Amino acid sequence: MNTSLHDAALAHSLEGSFSSRHARVNGVGLHYVEGGEGEPLLLLGGWPQTWWQWHKVMPALARRHRVIAVDLRGMGGSDKPDDGYDKRTMAEDIHALVRHLGLETVSVVGHDIGAMVAYAFAANHPEAVDRIALLDVAHPDETWTSFGLLPGPDQHVGSVIEAGARPYLWWFAFNQVRGLPEQLLDGRSRLLVDWLFDRQAKDPATIDEHSRRVYAHAYSTADAVRAGNGWYQTFNRDIEDERTYGRVKTPMLVLGGDESNHAYLSELMPSKGTDVTVVEVAACGHYVPEEQPQAVIDALTAFLY
Repeated sequence: MNTSLHDAALAHSLEGSFSSRHARVNGVGLHYVEGGEGEPLLLLGGWPQTWWQWHKVMPALARRHRVIAVDLRGMGGSDKPDDGYDKRTMAEDIHALVRHLGLETVSVVGHDIGAMVAYAFAANHPEAVDRIALLDVAHPDETWTSFGLLPGPDQHVGSVIEAGARPYLWWFAFNQVRGLPEQLLDGRSRLLVDWLFDRQAKDPATIDEHSRRVYAHAYSTADAVRAGNGWYQTFNRDIEDERTYGRVKTPMLVLGGDESNHAYLSELMPSKGTDVTVVEVAACGHYVPEEQPQAVIDALTAFLY
């Protein structure tokens, strides 16, 4: 067994003093990695990754913050229950964790699925959040129902980060299927991990071999695949919930890769909040914290102070 892929070893490998911890909140066990001192800053990751996607930015952020990188419900070292994958419930998990840690208010940064949860957290618990930052993804809304099933001619043959192209998110549909993805990917998750990173990153080498092994290990079982798919299978519920939220009043920073979702987010997100700043991250695809960590550190430092 390769212990270097375990959360405790990964946390210990980071510069500074980080610890791997667990808490039972809102009826679910959550794993998180914590380090640093100062104002609390929660980091929420996405699919098909874990808290480790923040490893390049955590040491720098921990110089000014109590950094808490959380594995969401269904992710990595956290529990993988049968249900509760709608983003409102997952935001309740995070709110319960915040209270468990004895915190009144926090700032929250989310990427991918984590961005959806961060937005839902601010919408449902505005009293508990100071600022939020969303990286390259918005919360599901009614526009998502128009995503196309088929790619355009010659679209996404070698990449899925074609700036300005109509999105062809085939995995959104794949992850809706019940039972089959678990059978296909059980023990074979590295194939999916490599396909996504090689086509959604501007420079695939920014997600290195060790990190790919971490993520493949985290999604190596049928149960892990099922749980990750649960985040996608609740999108219709998330869309209905979003209709009730109104514009979020929490100050919001949105970072989008110039080769990924910046153009889409710059058009959409000002309508989602009352204090929204959208920033383009240059030479970047979807995996912003790993592709351009210094840009993320600089943007968050400017936003949080």
